[in-house]
Amino acid sequence: MITGLLIVAGFTAAFTMVAKRLARTVVTAPMVFLALGLALSTTGLLPQKEAEHGLHLVAEIALVILLFLDAAQTDLYALRVRHVWPVRMLLLGLPAAILLGTLAAFAFLPGWPLAAVALVASILAPTDAALGQAVVTNPIVPDRVRRALTVESGLNDGLALPAILLFASLAAEAMDGTQTNWVLFAIKQLGLGPLVGIAVGIIGGKLLLLAHKHDLTSDTFEGIGALALAGTAYLGATQIGGNGFIAAFVAGLCFGNIVKGHCKFIYEFTESEGQFLTWAAFFLMGLALVPEALQHLTPTILAIILISLFVVRPLAIWLSLIGTDASPLTRIFFGWFGPRGLATALFALLILPKISHQLAEPVLAIAINAVWISALLHGLSATPAARWYAAKVGAMGACPETEPIAVSAKPLVTIGSTSHQNRSSQDQ
Repeated sequence: MITGLLIVAGFTAAFTMVAKRLARTVVTAPMVFLALGLALSTTGLLPQKEAEHGLHLVAEIALVILLFLDAAQTDLYALRVRHVWPVRMLLLGLPAAILLGTLAAFAFLPGWPLAAVALVASILAPTDAALGQAVVTNPIVPDRVRRALTVESGLNDGLALPAILLFASLAAEAMDGTQTNWVLFAIKQLGLGPLVGIAVGIIGGKLLLLAHKHDLTSDTFEGIGALALAGTAYLGATQIGGNGFIAAFVAGLCFGNIVKGHCKFIYEFTESEGQFLTWAAFFLMGLALVPEALQHLTPTILAIILISLFVVRPLAIWLSLIGTDASPLTRIFFGWFGPRGLATALFALLILPKISHQLAEPVLAIAINAVWISALLHGLSATPAARWYAAKVGAMGACPETEPIAVSAKPLVTIGSTSHQNRSSQDQ
């Protein structure tokens, strides 16, 4: 085991020394660390059972932090007033992707309860900007386009979670015959979680402002406090039977819109820490889950994944942007760059204990195979597609995609992403 850890540590150190150069190629960090995990899984140098337990822990921590910090960087007023494209993609495109994904997968999963098919579609709906890094960080792609993709990927995890929890419970009921008190379920999962999140976010935000006003704290300590608030929301909701992930997401929304730039940590979450957490999750995924997922990669599962990537997401985004000033070219671009990343894998792991073993194995296989396939396809296509799109938009001359927008001085960093623009300043 020591030898395996030594290889991982040495490889990670070596990767950081060429990471900037690789970022300009089709090779992405998620691709590299998934491949490293898969390669080491064949050597026996690292125990896969322990790696799977480690993945659950890393995945849970990553999801809580990701939901809180991404939500905290969202200016709700600006999102409602100016961000037409991401709002449409979130409020119309996400539900459309779940609906279209359910209809598409239903033909490939005969005998499955409708709720289980919808669960698969919901897990495949969230997107991850980290796998399209060459797009969201590429200055040749218009700011408005990059920021719309960043806003969408940052918020759709939290918005998809209630649907995933709902369909997981319905699927469990359909398979096991258990009866669920839906009033009690809604109160606990969709009521208690947000209430805890609101309380933690508002109280935490006001206390931080008070401490900041009286010079009782500093940027470093505020950052630690922000992470502690995310954990407080998650654990507090879990303790009373609510959903901790929803609580963390809501707490981030409330906290971020109260402090509004005073806690620099939520905008400048150190990329070394954020990247390390992401790399670790992808590595553990490659080590613990990808080998078994590959064994279950049937033509049926492959068809579901490819239809989700090439048909469901593009069609849902195209329909959601009808009536906006987004050009057909931009709709296609948005539709393709919806890579499936950590959220897809983490949500699949999250709901495994809630559904029957008969469903758990294929659901996890679909999710994990979707992640590595998306990492490969979107990683390889990100750089050339960004150049092609930028050239096409440039040839169009003055167009909505290239309209100037106000840019705030506050930078933005999200887990798994290296975007340095503040979402609250985007004029979509």
